[in-house]
Amino acid sequence: MAILLRRLGMWAVVALAAMQEPAWAHHVMDGNLPRTFMQGFISGLGHPVIGLDHLGAIVGVGVLAALAGRGIGPVFAFSAAVIAGVALHLAKASIPASELLVGLSTLVLGGLVVVRASMHPAIVLALFALAGLIHGYALGESIVGAEPAPLVAYLAGLLVIQTAVSLACYVAVRKLSRWPVRAVGVLVALAGGAATVYAAGLA
Repeated sequence: MAILLRRLGMWAVVALAAMQEPAWAHHVMDGNLPRTFMQGFISGLGHPVIGLDHLGAIVGVGVLAALAGRGIGPVFAFSAAVIAGVALHLAKASIPASELLVGLSTLVLGGLVVVRASMHPAIVLALFALAGLIHGYALGESIVGAEPAPLVAYLAGLLVIQTAVSLACYVAVRKLSRWPVRAVGVLVALAGGAATVYAAGLA
């Protein structure tokens, strides 16, 4: 189990180090809207992890939750907030400069990991909920206009992948004494910084 968790952690580091263009996160289905349940599920699984800004946030949430030492509640708060953010997008609510906020929130999460911030549980929950809402809103763009079946599958895929990755990082930090916490924090911050610069250039 420890070896598996170590490998998961290192894969997260490698993925973040790749630093690919943030906009790639919106092309799991080659830019096409999912038409079937399976397509929706695959799209939901893929969108949060191929965009390094979103992946960085998910990893950062798991690591910060572990550092806070208050259990896995904050991880589920983030996951629930992501789904709520998608719902906001589908309801045609407006969050100005959402892509810029995605980058900034990831940058903040990475910075907090680097300094190994110790925060009150209520602050952790509020931070994760806000970050999740912003990321969910951005991720909702790829499913606007979908039929109910692929839409539900997309939400399920989002919930499964982001919770699994965050929990894997959480367990790795709690169980593995040599997990590279600060290195991961730096890479998360870099992913957020790159996304911020990219989004600012589009604004």
